[in-house]
Amino acid sequence: MKFTVNRSLFIDHLNNVMRAISSRATIPILSGIKLNLTDDELIMTGSDTDISIEIKIPVNDDLTVASTGTIILPARFFSEIIKKLPGKDFSFEVRDGFQTKIVSENSEFTINGLDANNYPRLPEIPDESAFKVSGKALREIINETQFAVATMESRMVLTGVHFIFNTSEINAVATDSHRLSERSLALANGPQIKTDLIIPGKSLLELAHIIGESEPVVKVCPGENQVLFVIGNLSFYSRLLEGNYPDTDRLLPTESTTSVKFEIAELLSALDRASLLTHASRNNVVKLTLDTDKQTVRLSGESAEIGNVEEAVSFSDLTGDNLMISFNPDYLRDALRASVTDTVVMKFTQPLRPFTVTPDDGKVDFIQLITPVRTF
Repeated sequence: MKFTVNRSLFIDHLNNVMRAISSRATIPILSGIKLNLTDDELIMTGSDTDISIEIKIPVNDDLTVASTGTIILPARFFSEIIKKLPGKDFSFEVRDGFQTKIVSENSEFTINGLDANNYPRLPEIPDESAFKVSGKALREIINETQFAVATMESRMVLTGVHFIFNTSEINAVATDSHRLSERSLALANGPQIKTDLIIPGKSLLELAHIIGESEPVVKVCPGENQVLFVIGNLSFYSRLLEGNYPDTDRLLPTESTTSVKFEIAELLSALDRASLLTHASRNNVVKLTLDTDKQTVRLSGESAEIGNVEEAVSFSDLTGDNLMISFNPDYLRDALRASVTDTVVMKFTQPLRPFTVTPDDGKVDFIQLITPVRTF
């Protein structure tokens, strides 16, 4: 196995494959990266059993092949070596069994590889139910829901985002039982049959990074217990979570007693100041006081060890009943950062009932729910 490749091009692809390789792999061979060279392309593969990434680099002016073959190399060391090489191109040669020589200008490394026949096969997912979505839309909906998944694995199904793809719409919802984020986006030429997937939040985070700021078309291929996303020459496999996702629609309140509109930047700044002290306390709770009679909104927080803070917050359109409610400021901060508008409307019912955060734009189908904290 021998080839020469442009180092910059190779590093771009290597960085994406490395997203699928864990430094704490339970299966030792999965701490390595698989390189498979044919006469037509170089295929790079990484996996941690939850996600797998395969990238194909075609043979062209940037990649020339002298002889084909396949090998597994220790991913972390291989990645560091390639990134620190001095030249524009480097040559790669496997010889003497699995011993690999990497040369660039005056630098030469020799590292030991493994037999690629022991590497697990990637799942075969048929194209029958495949459909295409906008990469921009997919990244957007991931960023607006993924943060709300559960981090504890006591209810595994809640560690994922529940996606429903219809002919004309994507709907995604995530909840950790303390907060909820639900977003819907229009979808052109979606699947003819409703597709229901629960995808781990960690997988989606890596997928969003790979999609990046570009606007690729993403091909979605649902399988029995895996889903495949194809983006150009990159294939991203993720396992699916098994089980029935809870019916979250029944959690959303249909009416409210108090409503207020905030500029996101103003409210975020006030939250940051209040949580300076609450983060030091055991409870990490802030209190929001809405006085519709005096038309005032105050945010306060305290730490028994350090002190307290109270601040009047700018707002508009405060209507309904007076209300005092306590909640985790980090939950509201995440909700505000995920919002797609500059202003949000917060609606409340009772001090111990969940409240909603929605964009101040009736055309955006996005609702977030936060459960308050009992402080007495």
